[in-house]
Amino acid sequence: MADVYGAVGRRKTSIARVRMKTGPGAITVNDKPMTEYFSRETLKGIVRQPFEVTSTIGKYDVIASVAGGGESGQAGAVRHGIARTLCMADATFRGVLKKAGLLTRDPRMKERKKYGQKGARKRFQFSKR
Repeated sequence: MADVYGAVGRRKTSIARVRMKTGPGAITVNDKPMTEYFSRETLKGIVRQPFEVTSTIGKYDVIASVAGGGESGQAGAVRHGIARTLCMADATFRGVLKKAGLLTRDPRMKERKKYGQKGARKRFQFSKR
């Protein structure tokens, strides 16, 4: 039986549980093929990025379940999870993935709205008179 590796990836408010095993390279997200789940081509590229960096396209099957956030955050979470599982599969990938910045959880979050303002930064128009 093939080894199965699992990891959790996060981005914004999205959390992806990723399982990876050796196979023809099928990527499944929430029981749908990745090409069907993510609408934009850029998001599909984001998900494939760890495989391109490590030259392992078509060597591993990925099954991911994602919850929370929007499409972009979910793609980032899946990418983070795939990068982590690749490290478990082969420790030599760690340096390459780290240099590409794929093992670091992106800390950028939405800034909260402040009271007395229109948004996080935008304020109501100031009138001197």
